[in-house]
Amino acid sequence: MRPEIVSQTPIWYVFLCVGLGLLFALFTYFRIKGFSRNQKIALSALRGILTFLVAYLLLNPLIKTISNNIIKPKVVLVLDNSRSMLQGGKKAINEVFEGIVALKESLTEKGFELELRTLSDDKSEQINETKFNLGKSNLSSVLGDLKNNYEGQNLSDVILVSDGIINDGVSPTFQKYPFNVHTVGFGDTTLKKDILISGIAANKLAYLGNKFTVNVDISAYLLPGKLTNVTIKDGTGKVLSQKQISITKKEDFQTASFELMADKVGKQRYIAEIKSVEGEFSIKNNIKDFVLDVVNGKEKILFLAFAPHPDIKAFKSMIEKNDLFELQVQILQSTEPSQIGKDPFDILILHQVPDVYGSSTGIVSTLLSKKKPTFFVVGSKTNIPSFNGMQNVVGINSQINKLDKTTSQLNNLFQRFNVSSSTTALLEKLPPISVPFGEYKTFPGAEILLFQKIGNINTGRPMLAMNLSGSVNNAVFVGEGIWQWRLEEYALSEQQSEVDELIIKTLQLLSIKEDKSKLRVYPTLETFSIDQRIGFEAEAYNNIFERIYDQNITMKVKDEKGAEKTYSFKITNESSRFELSNLPAGLYKYDASANILGKNETTTGQFLVTQTDLESENLVADHNLLKTLSNENNGDFVNYKNIIELRKSLENKGLINKVVSNEELKDFINLRWILALLVAFAAIEWSLRKYFGGY
Repeated sequence: MRPEIVSQTPIWYVFLCVGLGLLFALFTYFRIKGFSRNQKIALSALRGILTFLVAYLLLNPLIKTISNNIIKPKVVLVLDNSRSMLQGGKKAINEVFEGIVALKESLTEKGFELELRTLSDDKSEQINETKFNLGKSNLSSVLGDLKNNYEGQNLSDVILVSDGIINDGVSPTFQKYPFNVHTVGFGDTTLKKDILISGIAANKLAYLGNKFTVNVDISAYLLPGKLTNVTIKDGTGKVLSQKQISITKKEDFQTASFELMADKVGKQRYIAEIKSVEGEFSIKNNIKDFVLDVVNGKEKILFLAFAPHPDIKAFKSMIEKNDLFELQVQILQSTEPSQIGKDPFDILILHQVPDVYGSSTGIVSTLLSKKKPTFFVVGSKTNIPSFNGMQNVVGINSQINKLDKTTSQLNNLFQRFNVSSSTTALLEKLPPISVPFGEYKTFPGAEILLFQKIGNINTGRPMLAMNLSGSVNNAVFVGEGIWQWRLEEYALSEQQSEVDELIIKTLQLLSIKEDKSKLRVYPTLETFSIDQRIGFEAEAYNNIFERIYDQNITMKVKDEKGAEKTYSFKITNESSRFELSNLPAGLYKYDASANILGKNETTTGQFLVTQTDLESENLVADHNLLKTLSNENNGDFVNYKNIIELRKSLENKGLINKVVSNEELKDFINLRWILALLVAFAAIEWSLRKYFGGY
């Protein structure tokens, strides 16, 4: 499409510019003697056109251009590089490599763009160099990533080469995809003699001295009439409980239930094991471990509210979902003042108190004097001046009953805890809540997690903020109506997790006791699989808690049996990470020490190495899942030996190019040739005047 001039002013302004050019030309030349009639007409025309162009450019017209970009169809081939694929044998894998190379060459000749990648998100042109070392198979994740990452890129088809075994995430058949999904079946679908632990159900948390239940799910195939034992051991290998089970069917499923005692504080590792049966295909899946965190008590939360409010129920539902918290709710208007705060508490939540009527000021002051982490929830009944003097997070200058409706926006610079991308996306869809209207300021040391947003504008005013730098940790949530957020989240996703997680993480952050140690060493994960490298981050600080480097660290690692190993490493500006490898499964404790500024600093912690190998639990290929996935997404299923047949399906669909139109508006005056045109008209006019004998 040709460029089009777009005027930002009424059309009669153009005629005004034409008239201005005509008048200036007539005034300049038709009153001057010495030129012939034709000479005056030529010079006047040049002067008039030049004047018109200058005047018109002052109106700042725009030029619109539309460009069409043709995007060829793209095909992505995903190769499952999990360890279970190795069960097919090297010869079969080489056949897959050859088939993929032949398919790529054929499709490239037909004009398709074929991209190769693996489940681990690695793009690979040399597909025959793929390493099958991935410890889990999540097919829905890779297809979801393709759906998001290739949006607008004309991704027409995806080819998935896999054995169909999934052991992480949900089934890929649970959703539809905006591209055709073709599947290539690999592996052996024959059922083999095997008995395995298919799952363990146990609480992640238990309290010291209490009993807890563990349910071990056992699956057995082609072993009817066999007897075996299921054993639960502690981390040292001591047998805690044992049960005998009898396999009665060709495809049998049973659950063995155990009741154990939580008798040690801290993370405890337990091992569930099935005694191997003669003739079973694999014994790697006969053992699985799990971890239980044994605590000595819950964090007690006192929730004090001015009056009944839907938000109270919302906060109550959030907090009671977390086993680490014990909640007590008290309503100022219906509770005897002498009973408020009578029982000990660890965290204080104040909902719209201190109140505008002044009835709670004394009670709140008494509660705050206990120096406990406090979470203020500000609403229409909050006494703003009193609130400003009770915390070190947010100052508000607002009039009584002056409210505003705002939504929230995440502060991407907040780093105290991780906020998932799904939470960020949800925040944009949540309804506005009521907040005090006025001027806001944050106190020194305060950190904002959520901003207030009006329409598409981030106001910069805090909605959820905290200050962890003072003697007492404080947080402030400005607004009432969080109950609407939970309802909206349920309406969108049929779950209530993202908003709840945001509040729970804030409370957990408030309750953390500040670590004043100048040495901090911590594992990058709480749990590592047996084939992972165990990574540690190390940080050293000076007296004003600035990071310092070139510090020598000594770390002692002790396993569950008391065996100890000593490691040494150095913190540098380039690297503060230290890695261990080849540790057997177990729960480990570590003590790290360093001499920092002449003083010996120490830190301790725990980490777990698990025996679990997801890829060895199930080795029977599931081609039915692959067929279902293809049928539901307009694709074809073929065996890996016939992968080249997919080219016919792709060719029959044909090349469907995608045309993307881009519209662009530019200021007309910014075009370089406009300046050249103006200079040319002025130069020609001046030259003709001189040539005709004018001055």
